[in-house]
Amino acid sequence: MEFLLQPLTLLTFFPLLGVLVLLFMNSEAKTAIRWVAMVTSLLTFGVSLWVLSQFNASNPDLQLEAKYPWINVAGWNIYYYLAVDGLSILLVLLTAFLTPISLLSTWTAVEDRVKDFMIFFLLLEVGMMGVFLAQDLFLFYIFWEFTLVPMYFLIGLWGGPRRIYAAVKFFLYTMAGSILMLVAILFLGIKADTFNVPTMLARLPDLYATSIDPKTQMLLFIAFAAAFAIKVPMWPLHSWLPDAHVEAPTAGSVILAGVLLKMGTYGFLRFNIPLFPDATVQAAPWIALLATIGIIYGAAVSYAQQDVKKLVAYSSVSHLGFVMLGMFALNPQGVAGAILQMINHGLSTGALFLLIGMVYEQTHTREIKVYGGLWKVMPVFGTVMLISSLSSMGLPGLNGFVGEFTILLGAFGSKAIGSPWYAGISAIGVIMAAVYILYMFQKMFLGPAGEITHHHELKDLNWREILTVAPLLIFMFWIGLYPAPFFNLIAPAVEKLLSALPL
Repeated sequence: MEFLLQPLTLLTFFPLLGVLVLLFMNSEAKTAIRWVAMVTSLLTFGVSLWVLSQFNASNPDLQLEAKYPWINVAGWNIYYYLAVDGLSILLVLLTAFLTPISLLSTWTAVEDRVKDFMIFFLLLEVGMMGVFLAQDLFLFYIFWEFTLVPMYFLIGLWGGPRRIYAAVKFFLYTMAGSILMLVAILFLGIKADTFNVPTMLARLPDLYATSIDPKTQMLLFIAFAAAFAIKVPMWPLHSWLPDAHVEAPTAGSVILAGVLLKMGTYGFLRFNIPLFPDATVQAAPWIALLATIGIIYGAAVSYAQQDVKKLVAYSSVSHLGFVMLGMFALNPQGVAGAILQMINHGLSTGALFLLIGMVYEQTHTREIKVYGGLWKVMPVFGTVMLISSLSSMGLPGLNGFVGEFTILLGAFGSKAIGSPWYAGISAIGVIMAAVYILYMFQKMFLGPAGEITHHHELKDLNWREILTVAPLLIFMFWIGLYPAPFFNLIAPAVEKLLSALPL
């Protein structure tokens, strides 16, 4: 009973209670099924707030630990080990926050096999929570791989016309990187004795204290980085993302952009940087180069898109490039800005995907050229879309500006990157973001009425749709106007993370 009531265990596995209830429900009782899933996700969010209330922001160490022996055979001593610190607390809250919002967006959008959809979505929440909380390499890998299965089915069963292609591509890309990570994990376990680790597959806190020679560090760094870079996705490993986003149902796109991509950036924070400090410093300029290319490339390709959902999908390549640049600046401003920008991207891009899904339900097209004059017929929708768009492009006063400014500040003064040119070129990406965002908004909302606006009796947002996006708007303004509480949660853990680097 103590194990089940431990806060992090309850937070991770509470959605399984909803899954258990859904399994015994009649598939035709669609409204009841939706409410069971929604109440389950809201209660999970409540548990996350309970975890936050017990979290000590001034403590940089792991907190609320749930640590139990799990597998002990042939020298392999594997633990069920969950814990949270400043590097993960905001991502845990984001996961719990976006899940009920995503489910609310499906109220009228998903009519086929509703029971199966809700089961897969709640299972996905379990996997995502586990990734951010697991502190044992083996347990982390199980959660990491587990997330592939429900996301594969969410895209493959409820996606667009090319859903099978997109789902298989998503699965194969992520699996390919994961194999290299598995090899690295097994190597760490088998060679544990040479690193003065008492057990074969050590817990992360044990591994942080080990000393690995620089050459081995670099090989292990590359193996872990391959898995995380694909998930981010970093240029040039990004090609699976636009297909997955475009074909995924709206709720799938929201959770993919909001949380699943952050599993990659979080992996660099939790594993690559603290486990392989020498390799991290050595690789920082190269990561910064790839991040800078990704920022400019993602922005340029976004401008070229005629499908509004694909435009937002490619913008994620650019936005996550900023996250990687700040992270490998390896200074407090850059890393703290990168963590906050993970949250910002989940809010702004999640809102954009929600809004695109809402208008798609009425028009069944995402082609920018057929819209026009939407502001006149959908003023509430236009207002919310404008705020979300300005947030995404980093307007001062909204959340995106705080994250990007802090990242660029860190990158300009970074000893690890070694040149301010990366930050200077990346700053051009901010201008390019304004270009493609404003281009999209002007084409869809302003000017003469387009084909869709002429021939459809479009309805403005209803109360359910407003309720879906309103929480995201609140946090866009909150972080944009008063980000101090968010930085306070992550600052001590960031300082501790960077203190171990040879800079």
